Amino acid sequence: MEVKLAKVRLAFPKLWKPESINDGAPRFGAVFIIEPGSAQDKLLSAAVAAVAKIQWQDKAKGVLGDLTARERVCYLQRAKTNGEGEVYSGFEGMYALSAGNTARPSIKDNQRNLTSGHYDKDLTEQDGRPYAGCYVNAIVDIWAQDNKWGKRINALLTGVQFHSDGDAFGGLSVASDAAFDDFVDFDDGVSDLI
Repeated sequence: MEVKLAKVRLAFPKLWKPESINDGAPRFGAVFIIEPGSAQDKLLSAAVAAVAKIQWQDKAKGVLGDLTARERVCYLQRAKTNGEGEVYSGFEGMYALSAGNTARPSIKDNQRNLTSGHYDKDLTEQDGRPYAGCYVNAIVDIWAQDNKWGKRINALLTGVQFHSDGDAFGGLSVASDAAFDDFVDFDDGVSDLI
C-alpha cells in the first residue's frame, strides 16, 4: 500500500550506497521521524492495519499485536533508541518509520521544472542533500511479509524528495553561500596576533 509522507525529518540515510546489516543483502534505506498524532502518524497507522487485515484477515489484530511487541513492524510507535536504550537525538517524543530497498530509490530536488511541470532533477551525493536532519517528502510501500523468514510488516522505500533544511544530526554541516557575505579581511596588524 503506497503511502506519501510530507515534510518528515530524515535520519540514518543510506541513500547513496547500500549497506549490509547482519550479513544480509546490501540495502538502501532511511528512517523518517513522525510526530505522534500528526496526519502522517494516522496515515501510517491506518496503512499498517490495512495491510495486516489483507494478509491475515480475521487474525490480523492478534498477529499485528504480536509483531508490534517483537518490533517486527516498520512503524515504531515510540522513540527510536540505541542498543543501550538511549533515545537518539531528534527522536525524543517522536515515532519512527524504517524503510529500505535493494534498489536505489528515486532521489529528487524540490524545484519543479517550469517546462515539464515535474520535479525532474535527480540529486546526487555531491549535491549534499538530502542529509540526516533535513526535511523530506517520501514515498513508501507498506507490505506484509509471511514466508520462511517469518512474519513482518515492512516498508519499501521508493522515493525521497528534499523538502527543506533542518539541523543536521551528528553536527555535520557546511557553510552556506550567504555565510561568506560578511567575511572580514584581516589587516596586517590583526593577522600578526594570530
